[in-house]
Amino acid sequence: MIHAAIPTDPMDFDSENTPSNPAPRATIGEVIAERYSRRGALLGGLAAALAGPAGAVPMRGGPSTLTFPELRQQLAQTDAVAEGHESRLLIRWGDPVLPDAPAFDPRRQTAAAQARQFGYNNDFIAVLPMRPGEPIGERALLWANHEYTNTNLMFPGLGSPSQARTRMTAEQVEVELMAHGGSLVEIMRDGRGWKLAPPGRLNRRITATTPMRISGPAAGHPWMRTSADPEGRNVLGMLANCAGGITPWGTILTCEENINFAFGGALHDPTQAESQRRFGMTDTPPYAWHRFVQRFNRTQEPNESNRFGWVVEIDPYDPESLPVKRTALGRFKHEGAAYALAPDGRMVIYMGDDQRFDYVYRFVTARPHNPANPDRNLLDEGTLSVARFEADGTMRWLPLIQGSGPLTPENGFHNQGDVVIQARRAADLLGATPMDRPEDVEANPANGRVYVMLTNNANRTAAQVNPANPRAENAHGHVVELIPPGVPDRPDHAAETMRWGLFLRAGKPGMDAGAEYHRATSDQGWLSSPDNCAFDSKGRIWIATDSGGAAGIADGVWAADTVGGGRALTRLFYQAPTGAEVCGPWILPDDSALFLAIQHPGQNAGSSFDAPSTRWPDFAEGMPPRPSVIVITHGEGRAIGS
Repeated sequence: MIHAAIPTDPMDFDSENTPSNPAPRATIGEVIAERYSRRGALLGGLAAALAGPAGAVPMRGGPSTLTFPELRQQLAQTDAVAEGHESRLLIRWGDPVLPDAPAFDPRRQTAAAQARQFGYNNDFIAVLPMRPGEPIGERALLWANHEYTNTNLMFPGLGSPSQARTRMTAEQVEVELMAHGGSLVEIMRDGRGWKLAPPGRLNRRITATTPMRISGPAAGHPWMRTSADPEGRNVLGMLANCAGGITPWGTILTCEENINFAFGGALHDPTQAESQRRFGMTDTPPYAWHRFVQRFNRTQEPNESNRFGWVVEIDPYDPESLPVKRTALGRFKHEGAAYALAPDGRMVIYMGDDQRFDYVYRFVTARPHNPANPDRNLLDEGTLSVARFEADGTMRWLPLIQGSGPLTPENGFHNQGDVVIQARRAADLLGATPMDRPEDVEANPANGRVYVMLTNNANRTAAQVNPANPRAENAHGHVVELIPPGVPDRPDHAAETMRWGLFLRAGKPGMDAGAEYHRATSDQGWLSSPDNCAFDSKGRIWIATDSGGAAGIADGVWAADTVGGGRALTRLFYQAPTGAEVCGPWILPDDSALFLAIQHPGQNAGSSFDAPSTRWPDFAEGMPPRPSVIVITHGEGRAIGS
């Protein structure tokens, strides 16, 4: 995710910092205030955890089951990992993906070269077996999203982000298009762990120009038709791919998020004005693409932007397969698509809409998943819902179904295609709870609970909070915990109602009002702006952050128990180089390795290609910072975190 601590330049992704929800109802902060002023305790035991176990808390580690020596917080040009662990570079921007990829030359980039090389700003990661359904062996497939481009860090001589926008050439725009999308590469084990393997048959680059198919309710919709695709069923490329997920049948779900950055020019279609405004579209976006490529200019192609903002399914085992945009899952700024199975076998996908005052969503398939004969179009039919949090500790999933409640022709919803294209506006009318930037939403397979990363919200006003509430001008975010009925033995992720509570409130205890963790949390254990998460085999949560250094520390990874005496006792495990956020944590099933995406190193105020704040990971004169994927293992071959 592009973090919100970038507004050092007025042209630098400013639309991401401005909520597009015109009149949010009771926000999550107000709901938390009412609930906890009534009950005075955090649901699920955080208050008990804050009180700690009986007796003295040990000076080292407290009651946590995580035994690694905690890392000391830093803000440096390089990264750091907890003692006893080893961080290894796997692949960098510009490294070869396809066999005929040329060597990376940052001063002589071409679109043809970038289309064969690892793209920019890697985010979601998935590590898959070489064949679907098999365990991971000595070789595996690594997928990485490429979310966006830092133009002024990619090319020499462009200056600041706002200067880069006006100085870009058509050739540089073509390179940026090729740097988006995703990469699939083969990796292999050696004596030290994992490394990049020579390009194999399944290696693949997906870009902003890769042909894709549109499926589901929006396929063929009038707003999906363009001069190049008059039927509205095919599209070139995917954009702004942030987090994601995988399916039980082994395909990748990759999520389009801030696609509004790519589209500019005046919109002259009044019927779409509110829908596009609600998505954050502007005449002058951060990118310069609309000046050079017709389909990104809304004046010339008013419908093209509607073809982005979806969840895209990719088959990693068939290099010739077309990616599919699954429109039944709704169109918004998708952050993640993690699945869980309901007791009856239906597939449930949790999703966040990553903007201030936007919503948490869920999609439940109409039919159960059949492992013996997977339905490859299972994601085309089902129910998309949005969450409403109540002050009594319950939350309700509100279905987004055309004809139900306010989703009628009188309000502009004539069919389900209208609903999914305008999912944000539909959720507004249903009265969903506006949240503080919902990012990753993941089910913990060990306890059945669902954890929602709420990154921050500087736009919350003091009138919306009280002492029991996550903060006004919430700079640090918090984590909400959803509890489906039937946990932990048989969680019903398809249930209409669930319980909810708070897992932690981020920020520095004693300095940031409302910050709350386990009472044994050390001076290194506090975090800011939770973004993505993953779970190890013991059900412990590993949280990656995206504060952009605004908290005075580097972004990184913190780990904590989710149950027991060490619940919410976060411990610092890894920190990234300056300017970078940490994305896409992926833990192997045996806990032997943690894969991380290190996105936008050097994205600091005043940093540029010619004078970057860091040259990580190469630290070579003339080489810019390079977004990369790393893998962390234990030096003695033990499980990570031990």
